[in-house]
Amino acid sequence: MTVLMWTAVFSLAAWLWLLLGQGFFWRTDVRLPPGGGPDEGRRDVGWPEVAVVVPARDEAEVLPLSLPTLLAQDYPGRARIVLVDDGSTDGTGEVARKLAGAGDAPRGLPLTVHSPGEPAPGWTGKLWAVRHGMRVAREEGRAADGAEPEFLLLTDADIAHAPDSLRRLVAAARLSRLDLVSQMARLRVVSGWERLIVPAFVYFFAQLYPFRWINRPSGRTAAAAGGCVLLRTETAVRAGLPDSIRDAVIDDVTLGRTVKRAGGRIWLGLAEGVTSVRPYSGLRPLWRMVSRSAYAQLRNNPLLLLGTVAGLALVYLVPPMAACAGSPAGGAAWALMTLTYVPMLRYYGQPLWLAPLLPVTAALYLAMTVDSAVQHYRGRGAAWKGRTYS
Repeated sequence: MTVLMWTAVFSLAAWLWLLLGQGFFWRTDVRLPPGGGPDEGRRDVGWPEVAVVVPARDEAEVLPLSLPTLLAQDYPGRARIVLVDDGSTDGTGEVARKLAGAGDAPRGLPLTVHSPGEPAPGWTGKLWAVRHGMRVAREEGRAADGAEPEFLLLTDADIAHAPDSLRRLVAAARLSRLDLVSQMARLRVVSGWERLIVPAFVYFFAQLYPFRWINRPSGRTAAAAGGCVLLRTETAVRAGLPDSIRDAVIDDVTLGRTVKRAGGRIWLGLAEGVTSVRPYSGLRPLWRMVSRSAYAQLRNNPLLLLGTVAGLALVYLVPPMAACAGSPAGGAAWALMTLTYVPMLRYYGQPLWLAPLLPVTAALYLAMTVDSAVQHYRGRGAAWKGRTYS
């Protein structure tokens, strides 16, 4: 047997392990826990006070699509929105005020807009904005009724919510006694590049952080999805958030890990009624979305980078190459890869003929990861909207 054929055997063994031993990462049935179903969300769970914190930097384009869905939340308890304008230059704050009906009759949940100024040294811009928003939300709660909000909903400015989203998140947190409930927002998939890259983004994330492992109270795996995080205020204070993670580039994963280490119970799954409205008009913005944090995910470690490149090549590139060379093991590995990708394509409503093309997508992600390392060593790593973090 040639080296390629032997490598195909190792690749097949890897896929058998991924299929059965990696927390069934490929399944898409991890949805909101008990209390978060469409009907269960109508149960009376006490409906505690919630503050919605929205960090926003140059988001005037997407706010008209996302913010009205937060203003229109059908929530039986007290809730309010704190939008933090993080140094925007496109009128983000003014757009938010207009959408909330500033100067006219308020539209839906009350909203206030705040600006924290430039981040202090050692802080990422988003976490600096979240810190300011959390502080304002707690102060407003104490001023209104003498108590802080029981929960904080941290949601990105590009995320649109179904009318019952907040109700279902709170019901799930209360009935399942969770300290953090996070949903992986359904990203936009319209253009050809989005179809090729976006479902795989969630697929690879779930492979790295299997949802079932995250949701085990005794498990060591921890993560969250930054677009939609319902966080118990008491837990955030106990864990020192967000100060304890102020320099985290991949803040959502670090947030979930910090809450779990502090003894909190966390949950992460795929979204129902939580979607991103941010468009990716070509390969370049998608490339930037992945490459800006890929090397940080590897702790900026060149040895981990080499291992990742070798692993991606073995698992995703060898099977089709070996199959085309006539290797049954390569064909079997490619078939397993294809089958595990089908549920994610169905979740995104995409044609199943994209499944065999996963090696092409993996090659793109490999190139993005290498580019992330190159940009890091050029001093341009983790760049986002005019800011660069070491």
